[in-house]
Amino acid sequence: MKQKLVPPFTKQTALAKVKAAENAWNTRDPEVVALAYSEDSDWRNRDEFFQGRDAIKEFLTRKWQKELHYKLSKELWAFTGNHISVRFEYEWQHAESGQWYRTHGNEHWEFDPDGLMRRRDSSANDIKIAPDQLRLARPDNGASQ
Repeated sequence: MKQKLVPPFTKQTALAKVKAAENAWNTRDPEVVALAYSEDSDWRNRDEFFQGRDAIKEFLTRKWQKELHYKLSKELWAFTGNHISVRFEYEWQHAESGQWYRTHGNEHWEFDPDGLMRRRDSSANDIKIAPDQLRLARPDNGASQ
């Protein structure tokens, strides 16, 4: 039987929640990703603030039109009750310039009783990298959009 990933989190359920988020984001499908968030989920992504699944889908659609060959890795940083914090890194190629980037950041998540994320607060920094520095993304492994 599949374990339900709802708060209060244990180490096992927090790790599983982080892995599920990583897997969903790596689909690069805004419809799939948005299902993990409450209907009125509040987001801060860098300097953008928005609310709700429709806004999440619009943001992700725009994001993945710009960020090609996107590949993400998430790591559990801390958890308690209905909160999880992660560090992440992902690699991507800019759609217009062709420049590769590795993005490093942190996210803080808050969940409702059903295990849907009702708040996501994300900070990130982009670092230019050369193609021979890729650790995650591979443009020739079927990861292209």
